[in-house]
Amino acid sequence: MLTLTDAQVAQFKHDGFLIVDKIIEPEHAIEIRERFTEIFEQGKYQTGIKPDEVNLPQGSPPYTMQICNAWKSDLGVARQVLSEYMGQACAQLGGWSGTRLMIDNLLWKPPQGRSIGFHQDSMYSLWIDKPALVSCWIALDQTTAEGGTLVYIKGSHKWGEAKPIMQFHGPEDDLKEVREWAQTYGFELELVPVVVPPGGGAFHDGWLWHGSRINQADVARRAIAMHCFQSDIQFNHDLMTVGNGPIYGRYKKFGSNEVDESYFPIIWREDGYRTPGLDDYLEKGIF
Repeated sequence: MLTLTDAQVAQFKHDGFLIVDKIIEPEHAIEIRERFTEIFEQGKYQTGIKPDEVNLPQGSPPYTMQICNAWKSDLGVARQVLSEYMGQACAQLGGWSGTRLMIDNLLWKPPQGRSIGFHQDSMYSLWIDKPALVSCWIALDQTTAEGGTLVYIKGSHKWGEAKPIMQFHGPEDDLKEVREWAQTYGFELELVPVVVPPGGGAFHDGWLWHGSRINQADVARRAIAMHCFQSDIQFNHDLMTVGNGPIYGRYKKFGSNEVDESYFPIIWREDGYRTPGLDDYLEKGIF
C-alpha cells in the first residue's frame, strides 16, 4: 500500500509532481497490460459495459490510443483506480477531505507513436466548480526518456491558467502552446521525463503542463492514468460546453448541479465514507 511522507507532499507542492518507483504492485501492472489486446483490439469488455470513450485514431506514424473510464469495463482496472489508498494519496496531495474519480485513461503508444501535446488537465475540467485536479499516471512497461514516456515541465503548475491546446493527439510541435506561454511570461522550460519500472509512476497537479513525446524505442509504452477531483464538487452549469464537458455532461441531472456518485464515485473520504456498492463491485463485478 502506498504511503506518502510529508517530504513527498512538500515536493509535490514545490515541483507540481511527484515521481514514485512503486505505486501499484508490478504483478498488477502486468495483469492490466495483458488485458490491452482484448480491450483495445478486440473490443471485449469484462463487465459487458463499453468505456465512455474509445479513441483509436489511425495513421502512419501511429497515434497514441486512449480509452477513458475503463473501470466500468474491466475489474483489473477498477481495483486499482477505485482503491481507497489511491483516493487517500490524491487527497493528501491535493489537501482535500475526500476524493472522487473523474476519469481513468488506458494509454497505448506504439513504437514511433506520435506525441501528445503539452497541456494542463484542469483546463479541460472547467465543467466542474472546483477543477483543481490531482492525477496519477502509472507505467505498465519499463519506461525510458526516449520511449515516449510522460514528461513534466517542472514548476509549471504555478504559471497560471492557459487555454486548451489546438491539437491534443499527434501535433507536429508538441511544445508549441507551453513554449509560447513561457516566452510571454518569462518562464523557463525544464522538462522531466518519468522513468520508472512497471507499477511505478507519478502524481501531478492539474495545472502542471505535461505531455508525451514521440516513442523512439522499439517497444510499446502502455500506461494507466486516473484523474481525481475533491469529493464535494458540483457541475458548473455555465461552462458545460468547455473542455470535456460535452462528453461528461451527459451525467448531469435535470435541474440540479449534483454530481452522481454512480458515475463519479467517492473513493476515499476522511470520515471513512465510500460510495455504496463500490466494494461489492470490486469484489464481484456487480453494479
